[in-house]
Amino acid sequence: MFTGLIEDVGSMARLARRGSSAALSVTTKLPLDEIRLGDSIAVNGVCLTVVRFGSGQLTFDVSPETLASSGLGRLSSGNRVNLERALRLSDRLGGHLVTGHIDCTATVADCREESGNFIFTFTLPATALRYIVPKGSVAIDGISLTVNSVTDSGFSVNIIPHTAAMTTLQLAKPGDQVNIETDIIGRYVERLLQGRSAQTTGLTLASLLDNGFA
Repeated sequence: MFTGLIEDVGSMARLARRGSSAALSVTTKLPLDEIRLGDSIAVNGVCLTVVRFGSGQLTFDVSPETLASSGLGRLSSGNRVNLERALRLSDRLGGHLVTGHIDCTATVADCREESGNFIFTFTLPATALRYIVPKGSVAIDGISLTVNSVTDSGFSVNIIPHTAAMTTLQLAKPGDQVNIETDIIGRYVERLLQGRSAQTTGLTLASLLDNGFA
């Protein structure tokens, strides 16, 4: 579990393909003396497991599913990536609960500066858009952000100068792809409501027959 508060902007060192999977290595300034094999680290919002580390680099195995559902497979050597270590139970939850499981990728449709801030607009599939609500939370490439507005095809966010400077959003431009994780609470609520609506409520002829009243 993560918070969506980026600790370091690292650099993609190598993506070594192994059939439909891959090994991803990133250069980072994270304190490697505090990292252990098997630790979870979010790379552009994707929860990955450390399999090797040393000399300023972290290496992760990336599954075929992760490559297919995220933008990690499109990274090239030198591309910048957002990095966050897993949340500790004693930490403050400054962002929102982020699982590191990507729902889809979105496209940067527009970016404009307004009073020193940056307004980004994204387009994304309708299957994920239904979980995006105004003033709700969303993780974009692992960054915890608040939704400004929602349209039929996408949504917008306001990026303050500090967030832009401390993340890869300072480099984002129209046409770029980003990883999207919608708010997990909304997905749980939808699932619970689906289960409730599937249950038969009230009296029906079928229920009376089943219970011997007709």
